[in-house]
Amino acid sequence: MATGTRWLPKAAMRPFGPDPSHSDCVLVVGVSRPKLAALFLSVMLLSLFLTFHILYDSAVYSIQAATAISENKIAILTNHIPNPPVINQPVVFPNRIHFPKTSRRLPQCLIIGVRKCGTRALLEMLYLHPRIQKAAGEVHFFDRDENYLRGLEWYRKKMPHSFRGQITIEKSPSYFVTPEVPERVRAMNASIKLLLIVREPVTRAISDYTQLRSHAATATLPQQQSLSSTSPLSRSFEELAILPNGTVNEAYRPLAISQYHVHVHRWLEVFPREQLLVVNGDQLIDDPVSQLRRIEDFLGKWCFNYYRD
Repeated sequence: MATGTRWLPKAAMRPFGPDPSHSDCVLVVGVSRPKLAALFLSVMLLSLFLTFHILYDSAVYSIQAATAISENKIAILTNHIPNPPVINQPVVFPNRIHFPKTSRRLPQCLIIGVRKCGTRALLEMLYLHPRIQKAAGEVHFFDRDENYLRGLEWYRKKMPHSFRGQITIEKSPSYFVTPEVPERVRAMNASIKLLLIVREPVTRAISDYTQLRSHAATATLPQQQSLSSTSPLSRSFEELAILPNGTVNEAYRPLAISQYHVHVHRWLEVFPREQLLVVNGDQLIDDPVSQLRRIEDFLGKWCFNYYRD
């Protein structure tokens, strides 16, 4: 006898039909645990609903993505592009589903720089932590007036959905060198945590120069125009970094960014030292766990010992 069902004894079976000699009988099956059966049925219906919902959402997303890509291709073919396309930016749909009890929150931590010091690598490493959410891309809210004038609500909508207790981090390396950014950040959150990753300054400057030259060489303009003899990027790093009189060209942007003390001083005039953590970008490559542990301790109550043995 099965545990969840009860079978009628053979003596209780009745012939089926008017003829008593008919050999067919009715077998009655009863469920002895109706609550368990109802629960099982509910689980089955819920599974079907979730499966349908996921398939439907995936289909809608695919259609939207295909439509966006097709429209972009048509615009390119017909040369009707109202705004230049953004390269290497994913197609984003703001109405994507998200977990319940989550919301978009203003960041509690910012990676403010430095450019070409590993800000992207640092953000991706931190994103492995279960209590950290990251903003997609560089928002440039505090360093670009056109974005800052849109207000904090616009900025908040650029943040990912997160659970209560998670920390949201946004990264824009140009925050570090833009004079008005520290005051703007303090106006949003005076207790915000700031992460600053640095490398050996000359190595950083050369890396910056190399990237600028590479971007110029792959620009849409003809190469002979983008790297002409009159273009600064046609000159070597030494020619740009050293003036004819032998002094350092501190106005050259890759070198200006590498003057960390100038920019750090501006930030420390606005924020206390304990809210700014300097991360060694070279050590992050050689021994990332030690640097991540420092950051974990710096973030304090938001993070548990995820990087501990």
